[in-house]
Amino acid sequence: MFFSKLIRYLTFLLAIAGVVSITLLIRSVQAEQRTMPPPPTAPPEKPYASTIAATGILEAMSENVEIGVPQPGIVTEVFVKVSAEVKEGDPLFKLDDRELQAQLLIGRASLLVNKATREVKQATLAKTQDMLTRLQAVTDQRAISQDDVRNRSNDVFVAKAEVLASEAQVQAAEAQVQSTELLLGRLTVRSPQNASILQVNIRAGEYASTQPKAPPLVLGNLKSLQVRADVDEQSAVRVRIGKPGKAFVKGDAKTAIPLKFVRIEPFVIPKTSLTGASTERVDTRVLQVIYSLERPQGTSLYVGQQVDVYIDDE
Repeated sequence: MFFSKLIRYLTFLLAIAGVVSITLLIRSVQAEQRTMPPPPTAPPEKPYASTIAATGILEAMSENVEIGVPQPGIVTEVFVKVSAEVKEGDPLFKLDDRELQAQLLIGRASLLVNKATREVKQATLAKTQDMLTRLQAVTDQRAISQDDVRNRSNDVFVAKAEVLASEAQVQAAEAQVQSTELLLGRLTVRSPQNASILQVNIRAGEYASTQPKAPPLVLGNLKSLQVRADVDEQSAVRVRIGKPGKAFVKGDAKTAIPLKFVRIEPFVIPKTSLTGASTERVDTRVLQVIYSLERPQGTSLYVGQQVDVYIDDE
Protein backbone atom coordinates (compact mmCIF):
# COMPACT_ATOMS: atom_id res chain seq x y z
CA MET A 1 0.00 0.00 0.00
CA PHE A 2 2.78 2.37 0.94
CA PHE A 3 4.63 1.91 -2.35
CA SER A 4 1.50 2.32 -4.47
CA LYS A 5 0.62 5.59 -2.70
CA LEU A 6 4.20 6.80 -3.18
CA ILE A 7 4.08 6.08 -6.91
CA ARG A 8 0.78 7.96 -7.26
CA TYR A 9 2.21 10.99 -5.42
CA LEU A 10 5.36 10.98 -7.57
CA THR A 11 3.30 10.74 -10.74
CA PHE A 12 1.16 13.65 -9.61
CA LEU A 13 4.24 15.76 -8.80
CA LEU A 14 5.83 14.98 -12.19
CA ALA A 15 2.65 16.03 -13.99
CA ILE A 16 2.59 19.32 -12.08
CA ALA A 17 6.30 19.90 -12.89
CA GLY A 18 5.62 19.26 -16.61
CA VAL A 19 2.76 21.75 -16.68
CA VAL A 20 4.92 24.35 -14.94
CA SER A 21 7.80 23.80 -17.35
CA ILE A 22 5.58 24.13 -20.43
CA THR A 23 4.02 27.30 -19.00
CA LEU A 24 7.43 28.85 -18.35
CA LEU A 25 8.60 27.91 -21.87
CA ILE A 26 5.55 29.49 -23.50
CA ARG A 27 6.03 32.68 -21.50
CA SER A 28 9.69 32.80 -22.46
CA VAL A 29 8.88 32.48 -26.19
CA GLN A 30 6.19 35.14 -25.93
CA ALA A 31 8.59 37.47 -24.18
CA GLU A 32 11.19 37.00 -26.93
CA GLN A 33 8.57 37.71 -29.59
CA ARG A 34 7.54 40.89 -27.82
CA THR A 35 11.15 42.07 -27.63
CA MET A 36 12.02 41.31 -31.28
CA PRO A 37 13.25 44.52 -32.98
CA PRO A 38 11.17 45.92 -35.83
CA PRO A 39 12.49 45.56 -39.41
CA PRO A 40 15.15 48.16 -40.37
CA THR A 41 12.84 49.73 -42.96
CA ALA A 42 9.12 49.45 -43.44
CA PRO A 43 7.98 47.81 -46.67
CA PRO A 44 6.69 50.17 -49.37
CA GLU A 45 3.02 50.86 -49.64
CA LYS A 46 1.25 49.54 -52.72
CA PRO A 47 1.04 52.38 -55.26
CA TYR A 48 -2.04 50.93 -57.00
CA ALA A 49 -5.36 49.65 -55.74
CA SER A 50 -4.69 46.35 -57.48
CA THR A 51 -1.09 45.38 -58.09
CA ILE A 52 1.14 42.55 -59.21
CA ALA A 53 4.20 42.36 -56.97
CA ALA A 54 7.55 41.26 -58.34
CA THR A 55 11.25 41.37 -57.59
CA GLY A 56 13.44 43.17 -60.12
CA ILE A 57 17.09 43.66 -60.92
CA LEU A 58 18.56 46.78 -62.49
CA GLU A 59 20.35 46.31 -65.81
CA ALA A 60 21.90 48.50 -68.45
CA MET A 61 19.37 49.40 -71.12
CA SER A 62 21.55 47.62 -73.67
CA GLU A 63 21.55 44.67 -71.24
CA ASN A 64 24.74 43.59 -69.51
CA VAL A 65 27.19 42.30 -72.12
CA GLU A 66 29.49 39.51 -70.93
CA ILE A 67 32.59 39.67 -73.11
CA GLY A 68 34.01 36.36 -74.34
CA VAL A 69 37.28 35.32 -75.96
CA PRO A 70 37.74 33.93 -79.50
CA GLN A 71 40.06 31.22 -78.23
CA PRO A 72 41.63 30.21 -74.90
CA GLY A 73 44.96 31.78 -74.04
CA ILE A 74 47.08 33.81 -71.65
CA VAL A 75 46.12 37.46 -71.20
CA THR A 76 49.11 39.69 -71.90
CA GLU A 77 47.52 43.11 -71.37
CA VAL A 78 44.29 44.64 -70.05
CA PHE A 79 43.55 48.09 -71.45
CA VAL A 80 40.54 49.14 -69.32
CA LYS A 81 39.51 49.55 -65.71
CA VAL A 82 36.18 49.42 -63.91
CA SER A 83 33.90 52.43 -64.64
CA ALA A 84 35.93 53.39 -67.72
CA GLU A 85 33.97 54.66 -70.72
CA VAL A 86 34.74 52.85 -73.96
CA LYS A 87 33.60 53.35 -77.53
CA GLU A 88 32.74 50.73 -80.09
CA GLY A 89 35.96 49.16 -81.37
CA ASP A 90 38.16 50.23 -78.44
CA PRO A 91 40.58 47.48 -77.28
CA LEU A 92 39.65 45.81 -73.99
CA PHE A 93 42.36 43.20 -73.48
CA LYS A 94 44.85 41.18 -75.50
CA LEU A 95 45.73 37.49 -75.58
CA ASP A 96 49.18 35.99 -76.16
CA ASP A 97 49.86 36.13 -79.92
CA ARG A 98 53.45 34.90 -80.20
CA GLU A 99 52.50 31.70 -82.02
CA LEU A 100 50.60 33.61 -84.68
CA GLN A 101 53.39 36.18 -84.93
CA ALA A 102 55.78 33.33 -85.76
CA GLN A 103 53.37 32.02 -88.40
CA LEU A 104 53.14 35.52 -89.85
CA LEU A 105 56.93 35.72 -90.22
CA ILE A 106 56.96 32.38 -92.06
CA GLY A 107 54.07 33.45 -94.27
CA ARG A 108 55.73 36.74 -95.23
CA ALA A 109 58.98 34.94 -96.06
CA SER A 110 57.05 32.45 -98.21
CA LEU A 111 55.36 35.34 -99.98
CA LEU A 112 58.74 36.88 -100.86
CA VAL A 113 59.95 33.53 -102.24
CA ASN A 114 56.83 33.14 -104.38
CA LYS A 115 57.15 36.68 -105.71
CA ALA A 116 60.77 36.04 -106.68
CA THR A 117 59.75 32.80 -108.39
CA ARG A 118 57.08 34.69 -110.31
CA GLU A 119 59.64 37.20 -111.56
CA VAL A 120 61.90 34.37 -112.75
CA LYS A 121 58.99 32.75 -114.60
CA GLN A 122 58.05 36.06 -116.18
CA ALA A 123 61.64 36.58 -117.34
CA THR A 124 61.73 33.07 -118.80
CA LEU A 125 58.49 33.77 -120.64
CA ALA A 126 59.86 37.00 -122.04
CA LYS A 127 63.03 35.26 -123.24
CA THR A 128 61.09 32.38 -124.85
CA GLN A 129 58.66 34.78 -126.49
CA ASP A 130 61.55 36.84 -127.89
CA MET A 131 63.17 33.76 -129.43
CA LEU A 132 59.87 32.75 -131.04
CA THR A 133 59.35 36.23 -132.38
CA ARG A 134 62.79 36.20 -134.01
CA LEU A 135 62.10 32.89 -135.71
CA GLN A 136 58.76 34.12 -136.98
CA ALA A 137 60.41 37.27 -138.32
CA VAL A 138 62.62 35.33 -140.74
CA THR A 139 61.13 35.81 -144.23
CA ASP A 140 62.98 32.99 -145.92
CA GLN A 141 61.24 29.85 -144.66
CA ARG A 142 64.05 27.70 -146.05
CA ALA A 143 66.41 29.21 -143.46
CA ILE A 144 64.52 27.84 -140.47
CA SER A 145 63.03 24.53 -139.45
CA GLN A 146 59.30 24.28 -138.85
CA ASP A 147 60.04 21.93 -135.97
CA ASP A 148 62.04 24.70 -134.30
CA VAL A 149 59.11 27.09 -134.69
CA ARG A 150 56.70 24.59 -133.17
CA ASN A 151 59.11 23.83 -130.30
CA ARG A 152 59.51 27.53 -129.55
CA SER A 153 55.74 27.98 -129.64
CA ASN A 154 55.34 25.12 -127.18
CA ASP A 155 58.00 26.62 -124.94
CA VAL A 156 56.09 29.91 -124.89
CA PHE A 157 52.88 28.06 -124.00
CA VAL A 158 54.62 26.23 -121.12
CA ALA A 159 56.25 29.46 -119.89
CA LYS A 160 52.86 31.21 -119.81
CA ALA A 161 51.39 28.34 -117.78
CA GLU A 162 54.29 28.53 -115.34
CA VAL A 163 53.73 32.28 -114.95
CA LEU A 164 50.05 31.66 -114.17
CA ALA A 165 50.98 28.97 -111.65
CA SER A 166 53.50 31.26 -109.95
CA GLU A 167 50.88 34.03 -109.85
CA ALA A 168 48.47 31.65 -108.12
CA GLN A 169 51.15 30.73 -105.58
CA VAL A 170 51.72 34.42 -104.84
CA GLN A 171 47.99 34.96 -104.30
CA ALA A 172 47.83 31.93 -102.02
CA ALA A 173 50.78 33.23 -99.99
CA GLU A 174 49.16 36.68 -99.74
CA ALA A 175 45.90 35.07 -98.57
CA GLN A 176 47.81 33.11 -95.93
CA VAL A 177 49.43 36.30 -94.64
CA GLN A 178 46.08 38.11 -94.55
CA SER A 179 44.49 35.16 -92.74
CA THR A 180 47.19 35.21 -90.07
CA GLU A 181 46.82 38.98 -89.68
CA LEU A 182 43.06 38.58 -89.18
CA LEU A 183 43.63 35.89 -86.55
CA LEU A 184 46.09 38.19 -84.82
CA GLY A 185 43.49 40.95 -84.80
CA ARG A 186 40.99 38.62 -83.10
CA LEU A 187 43.34 38.20 -80.15
CA THR A 188 42.79 41.85 -79.28
CA VAL A 189 39.26 41.77 -77.89
CA ARG A 190 37.40 45.01 -78.63
CA SER A 191 34.25 46.63 -77.31
CA PRO A 192 31.12 45.80 -79.33
CA GLN A 193 29.43 49.09 -78.41
CA ASN A 194 29.69 52.40 -76.57
CA ALA A 195 29.45 51.44 -72.91
CA SER A 196 30.88 51.55 -69.40
CA ILE A 197 33.02 48.82 -67.88
CA LEU A 198 30.99 47.21 -65.08
CA GLN A 199 33.35 44.40 -64.10
CA VAL A 200 36.92 43.35 -64.83
CA ASN A 201 37.49 39.71 -63.86
CA ILE A 202 40.75 39.09 -65.74
CA ARG A 203 44.32 40.25 -65.18
CA ALA A 204 47.50 40.12 -67.22
CA GLY A 205 49.08 36.68 -66.88
CA GLU A 206 45.80 34.87 -66.18
CA TYR A 207 44.35 32.20 -68.44
CA ALA A 208 41.24 33.15 -70.36
CA SER A 209 38.93 30.25 -71.16
CA THR A 210 36.10 30.02 -73.66
CA GLN A 211 33.91 28.58 -70.88
CA PRO A 212 34.84 30.60 -67.78
CA LYS A 213 33.05 30.59 -64.44
CA ALA A 214 32.85 34.39 -64.70
CA PRO A 215 33.14 36.47 -67.90
CA PRO A 216 36.46 38.30 -68.33
CA LEU A 217 34.66 41.65 -68.66
CA VAL A 218 31.10 42.88 -68.26
CA LEU A 219 30.03 46.13 -69.85
CA GLY A 220 26.82 48.04 -70.41
CA ASN A 221 25.45 51.44 -71.32
CA LEU A 222 24.71 53.20 -68.02
CA LYS A 223 23.19 56.30 -69.57
CA SER A 224 19.82 54.56 -69.34
CA LEU A 225 18.73 51.65 -67.16
CA GLN A 226 16.03 49.01 -67.24
CA VAL A 227 14.43 46.70 -64.68
CA ARG A 228 14.07 42.98 -65.28
CA ALA A 229 11.09 42.09 -63.10
CA ASP A 230 10.46 38.46 -62.10
CA VAL A 231 6.72 37.82 -61.87
CA ASP A 232 5.70 34.59 -60.16
CA GLU A 233 4.11 32.16 -62.62
CA GLN A 234 0.96 32.16 -60.48
CA SER A 235 0.52 35.85 -61.30
CA ALA A 236 1.80 35.68 -64.89
CA VAL A 237 -1.72 35.34 -66.32
CA ARG A 238 -2.56 38.79 -64.91
CA VAL A 239 0.30 40.60 -66.65
CA ARG A 240 -0.91 42.84 -69.49
CA ILE A 241 1.16 44.40 -72.26
CA GLY A 242 1.68 48.13 -71.82
CA LYS A 243 0.79 48.32 -68.13
CA PRO A 244 3.05 50.73 -66.20
CA GLY A 245 4.69 50.01 -62.90
CA LYS A 246 6.67 51.52 -60.06
CA ALA A 247 9.89 50.38 -58.42
CA PHE A 248 11.27 50.89 -54.93
CA VAL A 249 14.97 50.48 -54.22
CA LYS A 250 15.73 48.13 -51.33
CA GLY A 251 16.02 50.25 -48.20
CA ASP A 252 14.06 53.19 -49.62
CA ALA A 253 10.32 52.60 -49.35
CA LYS A 254 9.37 56.23 -49.93
CA THR A 255 10.84 56.99 -53.35
CA ALA A 256 8.72 55.46 -56.10
CA ILE A 257 10.47 55.23 -59.47
CA PRO A 258 8.05 55.25 -62.44
CA LEU A 259 8.54 52.39 -64.87
CA LYS A 260 7.68 52.33 -68.57
CA PHE A 261 6.74 49.02 -70.16
CA VAL A 262 9.22 47.72 -72.76
CA ARG A 263 8.44 44.06 -73.43
CA ILE A 264 7.64 40.67 -71.97
CA GLU A 265 10.19 37.88 -72.29
CA PRO A 266 8.01 35.07 -73.73
CA PHE A 267 9.78 32.30 -71.86
CA VAL A 268 9.09 31.31 -68.26
CA ILE A 269 12.34 30.43 -66.47
CA PRO A 270 13.36 29.10 -63.02
CA LYS A 271 13.77 31.83 -60.43
CA THR A 272 17.49 32.23 -59.84
CA SER A 273 17.85 36.00 -59.63
CA LEU A 274 18.56 36.08 -55.90
CA THR A 275 21.79 34.11 -56.06
CA GLY A 276 22.51 33.75 -59.76
CA ALA A 277 23.62 30.16 -59.18
CA SER A 278 22.87 27.93 -62.12
CA THR A 279 22.69 24.87 -59.85
CA GLU A 280 20.26 26.39 -57.35
CA ARG A 281 17.24 24.19 -56.63
CA VAL A 282 14.06 26.17 -57.06
CA ASP A 283 10.40 25.26 -57.06
CA THR A 284 9.25 28.57 -58.56
CA ARG A 285 9.27 29.75 -62.15
CA VAL A 286 8.93 33.36 -63.18
CA LEU A 287 7.87 35.45 -66.17
CA GLN A 288 10.32 38.26 -66.87
CA VAL A 289 8.91 41.69 -67.72
CA ILE A 290 11.24 44.46 -68.88
CA TYR A 291 10.68 48.10 -67.90
CA SER A 292 12.72 51.20 -68.66
CA LEU A 293 13.21 53.98 -66.13
CA GLU A 294 14.64 57.44 -65.72
CA ARG A 295 17.29 58.01 -63.07
CA PRO A 296 15.63 59.90 -60.20
CA GLN A 297 17.55 62.83 -58.79
CA GLY A 298 19.02 62.24 -55.36
CA THR A 299 18.81 58.44 -55.60
CA SER A 300 21.83 56.31 -56.40
CA LEU A 301 21.14 53.39 -58.70
CA TYR A 302 23.58 50.61 -59.54
CA VAL A 303 23.47 47.82 -62.08
CA GLY A 304 22.65 44.55 -60.32
CA GLN A 305 20.71 46.28 -57.53
CA GLN A 306 17.45 44.66 -56.42
CA VAL A 307 14.19 46.60 -56.43
CA ASP A 308 10.61 45.88 -55.42
CA VAL A 309 8.35 46.19 -58.46
CA TYR A 310 4.62 46.85 -58.42
CA ILE A 311 2.76 46.50 -61.72
CA ASP A 312 -0.60 48.22 -62.25
CA ASP A 313 -3.29 45.55 -62.42
CA GLU A 314 -6.31 47.82 -62.69
